[in-house]
Amino acid sequence: MSAIKYSEQLTTVDTAKDLGLLPEEFEKIKTILGRVPNFTELSIYSVMWSEHCSYKNSIVWLKTLPKDGPHMLAKAGEENAGLVDIGDGLACAFKIESHNHPSALEPYQGAATGVGGINRDIFTMGARPIAQLNSLRFGDLNSEKTKWLLKGVVKGIGDYGNAFGIPTVGGEVFFDECYNVNPLVNAMSVGIVRKGETVSATSYGEGNPVFIVGSSTGKDGIAGAAFASKDITEESSKDLPAVQVGDPFQEKLLLEATLEVIKTDAVIGMQDMGAAGITCSTSEMSAKGEHGMEIWLDKVPTRQAGMHPFEILLSESQERMLIVVKKGREEEVKRVFDKWDLNCSQIGVVTKGDRLKYYMHGEMVADVPAPTLVLGGDAPVYHREYKEPAYFAESKKFNIDAVKEPADYKAVMTHLASHPNLASKRWIYNQYDSMVGTINMSTNTPSDAAIVNLKGSKKALAMTVDCNSRYVNADPETGCAIAVSEAARNIVCSGGEPSAVTNCLNFGNPYNPEVYWQFVGSIKGMSAACKKFETPVTGGNVSFYNQSSYEGPVFPTPTIGMIGLVQDKAHQTSLNFKQEGDLVYLIGQSRNDISSSEYVYSFHKIKNTPAPYFNLDEEYNVQAAVKSIIKSGLIQSAHDVSDGGLFMTLLESGLTNGLGVDVASNKAIRKDAFLFGEAQSRVVVSIKPANEAALTDALKKAGVSFEKLGTVKGKNIVIDGENYGAVADYANAYNTSIESKLN
Repeated sequence: MSAIKYSEQLTTVDTAKDLGLLPEEFEKIKTILGRVPNFTELSIYSVMWSEHCSYKNSIVWLKTLPKDGPHMLAKAGEENAGLVDIGDGLACAFKIESHNHPSALEPYQGAATGVGGINRDIFTMGARPIAQLNSLRFGDLNSEKTKWLLKGVVKGIGDYGNAFGIPTVGGEVFFDECYNVNPLVNAMSVGIVRKGETVSATSYGEGNPVFIVGSSTGKDGIAGAAFASKDITEESSKDLPAVQVGDPFQEKLLLEATLEVIKTDAVIGMQDMGAAGITCSTSEMSAKGEHGMEIWLDKVPTRQAGMHPFEILLSESQERMLIVVKKGREEEVKRVFDKWDLNCSQIGVVTKGDRLKYYMHGEMVADVPAPTLVLGGDAPVYHREYKEPAYFAESKKFNIDAVKEPADYKAVMTHLASHPNLASKRWIYNQYDSMVGTINMSTNTPSDAAIVNLKGSKKALAMTVDCNSRYVNADPETGCAIAVSEAARNIVCSGGEPSAVTNCLNFGNPYNPEVYWQFVGSIKGMSAACKKFETPVTGGNVSFYNQSSYEGPVFPTPTIGMIGLVQDKAHQTSLNFKQEGDLVYLIGQSRNDISSSEYVYSFHKIKNTPAPYFNLDEEYNVQAAVKSIIKSGLIQSAHDVSDGGLFMTLLESGLTNGLGVDVASNKAIRKDAFLFGEAQSRVVVSIKPANEAALTDALKKAGVSFEKLGTVKGKNIVIDGENYGAVADYANAYNTSIESKLN
């Protein structure tokens, strides 16, 4: 193949199948081109029409998500990341994406390059990344494979993020056997840019030069998008070359050079080279700008000699950008990248029309129309069949009365406090630099959401990632609405106002009707909740095929990344009890419900129950009340009731200062439901006694349920007069659980 001819290497339907294309897609390509594609052209379509790039099995439903909101500057699909107005002439760019399949094979590089890729999506728009978060899912922590995956992923995230110099300010980690084969690694980045100083991922202007900047192109990550669009099997280890290799120090140089070159005003458009590499950036920028490109692949700086055209086009080597420059301004751009010791090579020009013509040593190797490759163009769009799985109806038969109340409540408390899903993730986050940049306001004042300082402003950003995938598996529509609501609740409890959402939708094989039912239900639940909270979806990522031939699909996991604004840093609210004698109140209503709780799932080992109680209107009203009393300065702390129920909320509120509580249970419901149930729309607050009358008046006026639980008192957890042990004893189990299992 050293002398590739445009008319040679014609392909067959079997070639297309080997590349992941359906027979009907091969026929469509022939119709588009008016001929049989050659291998390079078919390779281009295989990655651009993969689920990872085209969203061909999901776009029908993604279009139903709310995209309009009061702060929107760039809607979903318009740019590399979402962009919202945060006032004071500033905008916030943010996005979350998955790197699941690469992390399943090579956890260190898979996770590291996930962090690198999502940061490039932010700074390619002209925004400087200021914070990172992540959402991780692993299998049974007693498994040696899970331990290997966890250690590799955490080290990859830590090494890349720490070297790149952006603080990791928040995240979540969840363990379940359904993730034994397919871990989920979702990375989120948040950046700040001055309004009007962003750059679009577009290309236009005949004759304008096209540059590739950053690292050289190698054989790592070839066809990574196609690899991410199929199930994990016993043969997946052969796909290891599809995993990218990252270099955070190169990325740091690329960040500074990119932000500097934008200030020259010599840039027409810019796009990160993530999934599908040069293929994706050339096709998407050309389609958006309604122009074509002529690309000279032999001008691309490569790490290996003799790379074939399809390898150069499909490589997902990291730390690279495609930049379209104003003609005559080339030397200005080169000087910037020379200063930062980075490649800056012209590899083509913008052309009239819509054709992408790729050349190698003067020989045309591919000729395709850009609009036919991309979402919104001629990329396939499918309406998949879906049906309710049998387990859903079966879960509705669950009856709390069939579950015996525990004989030993302290045993349950010890179990929950030390369970990896509820216990401290200290072993993990201690490997992340959360302090670099000195803007993380949550380091010494823990809150439900991360709070990041906007220097020079009285405002701060609040951000969180949330999804209880067990709830979503139990009831996708309700479970995903809960995920959005809990993200909003975390921001509200921290003193912020929810603004907008990015999502990472992790599901099994979309050709499985029961999996697709989970996907459709999740989209419906997300839409309802986002409309209620006025938090439009700015974009994100769909990750299908998270299943194996021998373990089946993972729990449906639609991870919600949400940002909000703390209008006045004086309103920042932490979750920890402050002093003895303060009163403890529950806002919201306790219910006789243990469905899908960690208590019923891991202590009683009852796996199939409905989602916990949830009412969207009730949730909205509770959050409005909490928002109001925080602004009124009435409370000392606020912490939502979520995983692990009220007991874990009280314990976590007491851990920071080692403070105990003396509370009474609600005799109208079972004690285990009161303490361990995970019914939604509840927040625990602490107040100074002098503020009690004002608090109760405000809550009555808001029309929400509330009850006085008791007082912050001593060092022990006392419930109904019975001492269940010292907070310090639980703290030891809570803080060392994951570390002890790993060691």
